[in-house]
Amino acid sequence: MSRLILILGDQLSLGISSLDGADKGCDTVLMCEVMAEATYVGHHKKKIAFIFSAMRHFADELRGSGYKVRYTRIDDPDNAGSFSGEVQRATIELRPGSVCVTEPGEWRVLKEIRSWSSTLGLEIDIRRDRRFICSHREFRHWAEGRKSLTMEFFYREMRRKTGLLMRGDEPLGGRWNFDAENRKPAKPDLLRPKHIQFAPDAITTEVLNSVETLFSGNFGKLENFGFAVTRSDAVKVLDRFVDDFLPNFGETQDAMLQHDPWLNHSLLSFYINIGFLDAIEVCLAAERAYLGGSAPLNAVEGFIRQIIGWREYMRGIYWFTGPDYVESNFFGNTRALPAFYWSGETEMNCLATVITETIDHAYAHHIQRLMITGNFALLAGVDPKQVHQWYLEVYADAYEWVELPNVVGMSQFADGGFLGTKPYAASGSYINRMSDYCGNCRFDPKQRVGKEACPFNALYWDFLDRNHDRLKSNRRLAQPYATWSRMSDESREETRRQAASFLADLR
Repeated sequence: MSRLILILGDQLSLGISSLDGADKGCDTVLMCEVMAEATYVGHHKKKIAFIFSAMRHFADELRGSGYKVRYTRIDDPDNAGSFSGEVQRATIELRPGSVCVTEPGEWRVLKEIRSWSSTLGLEIDIRRDRRFICSHREFRHWAEGRKSLTMEFFYREMRRKTGLLMRGDEPLGGRWNFDAENRKPAKPDLLRPKHIQFAPDAITTEVLNSVETLFSGNFGKLENFGFAVTRSDAVKVLDRFVDDFLPNFGETQDAMLQHDPWLNHSLLSFYINIGFLDAIEVCLAAERAYLGGSAPLNAVEGFIRQIIGWREYMRGIYWFTGPDYVESNFFGNTRALPAFYWSGETEMNCLATVITETIDHAYAHHIQRLMITGNFALLAGVDPKQVHQWYLEVYADAYEWVELPNVVGMSQFADGGFLGTKPYAASGSYINRMSDYCGNCRFDPKQRVGKEACPFNALYWDFLDRNHDRLKSNRRLAQPYATWSRMSDESREETRRQAASFLADLR
């Protein structure tokens, strides 16, 4: 009996588990662009265009491999508008004996899929997503009973499991983590290699036109669309990164430059998360560069840690904590997300730069997300759920399973330390040290109070002050709290007034 095989928009891999055992002569692959997924948050225009174009190209690849593909476009007049509607429409017309799908990445989609057995009266075969190294069961086994879920220890387990950068049971270089060597600022370099981009082909051009018509009011710009929309082009991005950028990736991975948004970052998260590239494939390419002498260990280890450490850990946290994790709000923050997060129109040059780049590219690298947009929202007391939704909307690599724990747990510390060991809060001095943003800003990162003072400075101390009872026992904050306590009463009160005045104007 035939099967209907549903492939979701972030499962674009010929090795996806839902295709295991497929009968090309009998089974039908269903792919659908549906409005429910395109609008559950107001996604960046480039994100929608990237996913739809990648889906259409992958459908052609499936057809070329002999699969029968039923594909519904977003502007198809018969489009039911949801996964459930499209699956129901396909089962009525095709009358399959069962529906097969690889597990989705998000709770809300899993809930929808689980309802189909009763609504459709069919067997629903939900298969494990093998693209991830750590299964849900393995993560639960690792996490249950631990007082804290420290990523570093999870990462070491993933190193042991994969054998990456290992010599037997010991890490190459005698250390698990070379992060201390990866915190240098960067300087503008006109000779830095250029990241590869791809001109839109006919399929992508058609998608861009549809997105501009249907989602004209969404965040972001479609101009200069340059994403890879096929696996073969994604492999070119991987090869270019390993050859040209990986050697210098490590030491500058925390750096920020105003006129160089990419620096030495890989720009591979889009393609790993959508299915074009396999996580182990990417890590092995980086490992080969180290073993072959073309990239240093600190760079390769730092890169691999982002993938088999943070990426896998975030997914594990997402499924371990459950769908209520999104409601976490340890600090009780209620401030609305400032309007400039949508426009980039602010006198704070760091925020203006990062948000404008996000508008243009649907991308910002991890330190920009964590220490600029995330840091400001944390210091200003913004509702973490609003911050989460913004990140989910604006980045082309954002899917809830990876974005939610990164924002709610790491960036906003809204889970109270379940995921991270301290809030990622910093003053203007950090931004000045790690970027060139402050040199073009009207605010002075060395001033705490006054009209020219960097807002991050007073906000940082005010954040610590107003959350003293919640954070005083955190050993990693002992030094800044000691510094705050040594300030005079007058100085502390002046700082509070400076922060209050700025936040009042922010409203």
